Order: sequence, then structure tokens, then C-alpha cells
Amino acid sequence: MNYNWNWGIFFQLSPDGTYTYLQLLLFGAGWTLATALLAWAIALSVGAVVGVIRTSPNPWLVRLGNAYVELFRNIPLLVQMFLWYFVLPEIMPQAIGDWLKQSANASFYNAVICLGLYTSARVAEQVKAGILSLRSGQRMAGLAMGLTLPQTYRYVLLPMAFRIILPPLGSEFLNIIKNSSVALTIGLIELTAAARSMAEFSFQVFEAFTGATLIYIIINIVVVSGMRWLERRVAVPGFISMGQPAAAH
Repeated sequence: MNYNWNWGIFFQLSPDGTYTYLQLLLFGAGWTLATALLAWAIALSVGAVVGVIRTSPNPWLVRLGNAYVELFRNIPLLVQMFLWYFVLPEIMPQAIGDWLKQSANASFYNAVICLGLYTSARVAEQVKAGILSLRSGQRMAGLAMGLTLPQTYRYVLLPMAFRIILPPLGSEFLNIIKNSSVALTIGLIELTAAARSMAEFSFQVFEAFTGATLIYIIINIVVVSGMRWLERRVAVPGFISMGQPAAAH
């Protein structure tokens, strides 16, 4: 059976008569970006804290940070998404659980938290690696100047570590955008879910997912370009930057 190509489907109204199919995909892309950006804010803040804890001199804090990373890194994202959406409301206090189940945006809230914490474990690994890549003399110099250990992390170690790990952090941000597609399993109409909905209503499967693919590519190109620009802006001479080896001393 021959497939009936119809690229004009994007400009036809969807069954509810509110949006064209192109607008439906763009609407889904908006939810994808909103989910990814909020989840990234959680991942970056929590991951930075956990990464610092894992390099602290306190062995109990190190164990706690390691346990956090192993917990979120070793459970598949899809399983975590189901746990947050289906299980968490049942074990929370009844008032909070009922609110979570009845909220119109419950899938969005759960997707943001799940993606944020899942990615924070990966960010924590990057932050730890960035801190450990610095010479030990930088920590000692900060302490010798009279800074406390938290101040040494804040003003000396973390600014340098984040500059070093910008390339892998950019990759993690791209991953969180792509991983947001898992949220379709809990009812969030993000880009992949919008494409699937378009395919189911119009039977133009190839057009629907080609459109979604192009939107993902455009988003990723913008992110990659932005990260490369940021890497050049914050590059420190003598340290690894833009994939080039550090200068010889």
C-alpha cells in the first residue's frame, strides 16, 4: 500500500478546531522547553551542592552524596517518572496527595521534579570531576588567605570548576531536553506527545514525526551555539577549553 504524503497537513486545523497541527507541535515544544528549563534549574542547583558535598573532607557527607548519586543514577528514568506520578501522591499526606492528583498540571510538576533530580546526579558527577581536576594548591591558598571552607568553594573552586565542565554541562542540558519526551507517559503534552497526537488524528505519521524532529534539531542547534559562545566568554587561559588541550607550562 502506497503512503499518501501530505505536507500541507501542518496548516490544517486539528480535530478540536483550536490549533493547526503546526501550532500543536509548537505548543508541545513550548512545554518541552518549560519542562527542561525548570528541571535544569533544579539539576544545576542540587547537583552543585551534591558535587561539593562529595569533595568535602567530611567522610559522612561524602557517603551521603555518593548514596544520592547512586540512587538517582541507577534507577531508570521511566521508573522514576512513574514513581513520582503514581506512587508519591499515595504516600504523601492526604491533602497534598489529593492536590497532586487533582491538579491540572500534575504531570508537568512531576516531570520537572523527576527530570531535575535525575539529572542532578549526573551534574554532581561533573561538578565533582571539575573540582578534583583543580590543583590542590588552590584550596590551600584560599584557606591560607583566611577564607572558610565554604567561602573557598564559593569564591575559588566552583568558579574555576564550572568553567572547566561547561562542555559536559552543555551535553547534560541537551539530554534533559531530549529526556523530557519520557513525560508523555504521564500525560504531559510535550513535543513528542504532540507529534504522536497529530499522527493519531491525521494518520500522517511521517509528517508528524519529521516536524517534531526538525524542531528538536533547531532547539539543539540553538543550545549548542549558545554553549559554545559561553565557553569562549568564560574560558581561562591554561585550562581545557573548546576541546583544545591546556597550554604547556
